[in-house]
Amino acid sequence: MPETPASTSRRALLFGTAAVSAGALLTACTSNEPKEQAQAADNAAPVADDKPGKQVTIGFAGPQADHGWLNAINSNAKSRAKKYSDVTLEITEGSNDTAQQIGQVQTLINKKVDVLVILPADGKALTQVGLQAMRAGIPVVNLDRVFASPQAYRCWIGGDNYGMGLNAGHYIGEQLKGKKNAKVVELAGLDNLELTQQRTKGFDDALKNYPNIRKVARQAADFTVESGQAKMAQLLQAQSSFDALWNHDDDQGVGALRAIDQAGRDDFLMVGGAGAKSAMDAIKSGTSVLKATVLYPPTMAASAIDLARALGQAKGIGGLAEFEIPSSLTLYSAVVTKDNVDQYLPTGFI
Repeated sequence: MPETPASTSRRALLFGTAAVSAGALLTACTSNEPKEQAQAADNAAPVADDKPGKQVTIGFAGPQADHGWLNAINSNAKSRAKKYSDVTLEITEGSNDTAQQIGQVQTLINKKVDVLVILPADGKALTQVGLQAMRAGIPVVNLDRVFASPQAYRCWIGGDNYGMGLNAGHYIGEQLKGKKNAKVVELAGLDNLELTQQRTKGFDDALKNYPNIRKVARQAADFTVESGQAKMAQLLQAQSSFDALWNHDDDQGVGALRAIDQAGRDDFLMVGGAGAKSAMDAIKSGTSVLKATVLYPPTMAASAIDLARALGQAKGIGGLAEFEIPSSLTLYSAVVTKDNVDQYLPTGFI
């Protein structure tokens, strides 16, 4: 995603452009002799590309789209599957009820889909059904919320919660590095979630590099507009002045910005999280306290479809010499600012 224009597809960024196929890579690393070039090409791994190949039926099961990011996950999966004439997508109705989601996955197993993509409502609770699919010979692409056992999936792809906090902290640190006794506050997500804890740890670790900065307050919200507004109002009342705010989630950030506007505060900079279109629009305007957002890209669902297709066609991925796709892919949490927002706007979720 950080490579150039918005027209560059997520597939091109994850899998490498056509110009950097595994064969080309191997040839470049060996010799310019025609005979050796031909041998390198012969030995190159089969690479998934956009040309129609073996028909693949992909089953997709995710949680209920009760959040902008989760809705974007579903949209990315559907739109990516439509790109391929050789892919049929069997998508379930999302559910946050683990028993219901387990039943939906079992239905897909019984339909004998070729590959499963699962974003579990609860990774631990759905581990057994992931194992069931793998034992039935159906490879599983585990999307974001990880199963409790690596035996329950063939490949995991997801975001980097620790890296999200780390990059938010470094961005804020660089903005405030010349200010003495700088103060920051944090509007976190649900504290009982490991992802929230990881984001906070990354943020705190980054701030250790800036001895002039001290975190003076933290409130946990629950990823909704309403909670963001209420908890931000509490922070603003408790802290008469501070220099920067990191908000873990752009959905709750809509509420946080309302509270900030109602309080008439503009004496600090704000960094968001996840990559909502509303946040990117505010960043682009240049008139908001929101100056950046750290991505947790929902485009991972599109990449999961790419990986599932490659698995179903027994192919590797471009840019790598291996015959198999990797067992895990952790996506980078890019920082979106006014300087690069146009590049990332097409990935923003509503």
